Amino acid sequence: MIRKAQAVWRGTGRDGTGDLTTASGVLSHTPYSFKTRFESEPGTNPEELIAAAHAGCFTMALAFQLQSAGFNPTELSTEAAVSLDQDDTGFTITKSALTLRAQVPGLDKAKFDELAANAEKGCPVSKLLKAEITLDAALI
Repeated sequence: MIRKAQAVWRGTGRDGTGDLTTASGVLSHTPYSFKTRFESEPGTNPEELIAAAHAGCFTMALAFQLQSAGFNPTELSTEAAVSLDQDDTGFTITKSALTLRAQVPGLDKAKFDELAANAEKGCPVSKLLKAEITLDAALI
């Protein structure tokens, strides 16, 4: 399986602008720039897209873990907060903090924690990231 996306950039790093398009069409000439990345101008940025990918990947991995264990979640809601930090060599994604709130009838806390930890470790995006990954998981 191969998924594709395209980035087009025009101009310098600080003053230029770009757009992102995915093969599926979900993103179509979606703007990104220095201001969408480091300030608060509307548009997206690579870190936001990584956060969305991590949240989505982890949540789906957990759904499969729950299904295999015989549980049917009512809702799994995950936020991923990706940290971009600067050091003497440039910028690095240093952390992805996952926050999960789950409604799973009949599931006890110990089994929930086990399945959530397995999903975090088994999620392909978690495996890709060379950053610290934290998980705050709670049944509600």
